[in-house]
Amino acid sequence: MVSFEMNDRKKIGLGLTGFGIFFSFLGLIFFFDKGLLAMGNILFVSGVSLTIGLKSTMQFFMKRSNFKGTISFGIGFFILILGWPILGMIVESYGFIVLFSGFWPTLAVFLQKIPVLGWLFQQPFVRSLLDRYRGRRVPV
Repeated sequence: MVSFEMNDRKKIGLGLTGFGIFFSFLGLIFFFDKGLLAMGNILFVSGVSLTIGLKSTMQFFMKRSNFKGTISFGIGFFILILGWPILGMIVESYGFIVLFSGFWPTLAVFLQKIPVLGWLFQQPFVRSLLDRYRGRRVPV
């Protein structure tokens, strides 16, 4: 049975994930600073693993359908550490999109329900783009 309670481990994991996104954003703003980008990646992955648990994290990253994204994300991180942050972020972004592609429809439905931003996502052009993927929602 899946537990939806918010214990301290999950709170710390969400905080680390948030800081990881924040440091990655700062790394992009400061012209692909490899230190901030690497710190953001480490915090993001450790935050995700604390939030959903180590076993679930390993199952998610080692799933057959997510293997291409996992390899791309890891190679991009390695390229980033070697000193080529732009190329590393391009490869990492591809891996991130492949890894989390199953969650985009769920995110689209969530964005449509936000009061101010939802109006933008309710427009016919944007809605037609989002409705293509609506049938493949991931249960969250």
